[in-house]
Amino acid sequence: MARRLDHDGLLRQLQQSTAPLSPLYIVSGDESLLVIEALDALRSAAVAQGYTERIRLVMDARSDWSAVMGATQNVSLFGDRKLLDIALPSGKPGRTGGETLEALARKVRDGELSDVLVALSLPRLDRATRSSKWAGALFEAGTLVEVPSIDRKSLPRWIGQRMARQGQELDADTLNWMADKVEGNLLAAFQEIQKLGLLHPAGKISGEDVRRAVLDVARYDVFDLRDAMLAGNATRALSILHGLRGEGEALPLVLWAVGEEIRLLSRLADLQASGGDLASEMRRHRVFGPREQGLRRTLTRLPHRAWRAAAQHVHDIDRLVKGLKVPGLLDDPWEELARLLLRITLERTT
Repeated sequence: MARRLDHDGLLRQLQQSTAPLSPLYIVSGDESLLVIEALDALRSAAVAQGYTERIRLVMDARSDWSAVMGATQNVSLFGDRKLLDIALPSGKPGRTGGETLEALARKVRDGELSDVLVALSLPRLDRATRSSKWAGALFEAGTLVEVPSIDRKSLPRWIGQRMARQGQELDADTLNWMADKVEGNLLAAFQEIQKLGLLHPAGKISGEDVRRAVLDVARYDVFDLRDAMLAGNATRALSILHGLRGEGEALPLVLWAVGEEIRLLSRLADLQASGGDLASEMRRHRVFGPREQGLRRTLTRLPHRAWRAAAQHVHDIDRLVKGLKVPGLLDDPWEELARLLLRITLERTT
């Protein structure tokens, strides 16, 4: 099959076409917002085409990869078509995982998954990984969706395109001002664009109106919560969390902001414990400046053992958000998130 699409190309294709979906999509990139958009569009299209059962697997080199092949073989009692949603956050499946992905690609290529749609999400892969047998097999069998990285130079154009989608227009100076204001953070830019769509009608918006809207931000912000957590400021972290809840902020977004940072810290802590190169890993994750300094301070403040447990705590809270019971945890995911923040801000190395 060996098809290639970019992020926007995928969205256009899914919106404009009712043709059957490809049996395998590989979504690769480091911009979380764009990866989420691509996967959400795929899931919506899958449901519209009858893939009503969804199996979600988050894998790494230590996972039980037999679960992947098992998910392709289990037959639904009701004959439902199945979406197999696999996330490989590290981009490193290990030997067993690589062999499993090769086998999965063969099944796709041979037409053995007629009732299964596979969506695999990966970070942007380096040259060595792209040249691996498992990656080559997947790219040859499926549709590769490459999510672009939006750097500071490209951000004003990206903001302008998003504004145009909602029928609004900004001048070049204002676009540059917005790009500076969000400090290259795509999710923050997305939130400000949505805000402008709610506050102003279609058409051109003056720079003064944009500055007033962007500067008149809510008192509480998910990234402020993240920064308070990294600083070890328990009082401020809990105050921000309470404010976010009171303002009606979506809990999945709050958990995402906290959870992404914790998962990154867990990977960095493992690397540090094994004597690896933290600077290179942070560059790979596009971590620079004050955020890098905050991460380094946090790694020295908490023991290595804390991060893997905290990452599991994030996973358990996500289950609570989905309405599932987790033994030993409170029923209210907001309260359990507060416990997680206390765990991180109050614990110290010994």
